[in-house]
Amino acid sequence: MKNKVILLVEDNQDDVKLTLRALRKSNILNEVVIASDGVRALDYLFGTGEHAGRDTRSMPQVILLDINMPRLGGIEVLQRLRSDERTKLLPVVVLTTSNEDADRVESYRFGANSYVRKPVDFDQFAKAVQQLGLYWLVLNEAPR
Repeated sequence: MKNKVILLVEDNQDDVKLTLRALRKSNILNEVVIASDGVRALDYLFGTGEHAGRDTRSMPQVILLDINMPRLGGIEVLQRLRSDERTKLLPVVVLTTSNEDADRVESYRFGANSYVRKPVDFDQFAKAVQQLGLYWLVLNEAPR
């Protein structure tokens, strides 16, 4: 399980720290690549920009994607992922504070595999992250 990379796309540094802490608390020790906005996430996935030359044959096991970010938001990232053969099957979990019905509908419309609203309470958040990790990193069998 440790060699399966998680791509965390999150612009709020407090939420990044909280997610990393919840992963550690759940004994999920996978490498976590952090992209602070949608542009950086796409650069990582497609080996462009600051990630030019990255071996793009190696993709994350799961992407944890925030919706509301500067430069390029989560919905636009989803659209780009689902329109490219290299990334159209990557599991994407929208992990957001948004409780807007429109965000949930758009996320699923553009191919999100799951939509999870971040609980405010850390213990609840840690439990949600543990369940996500168990499912996406252990139980789920991703396509090759």
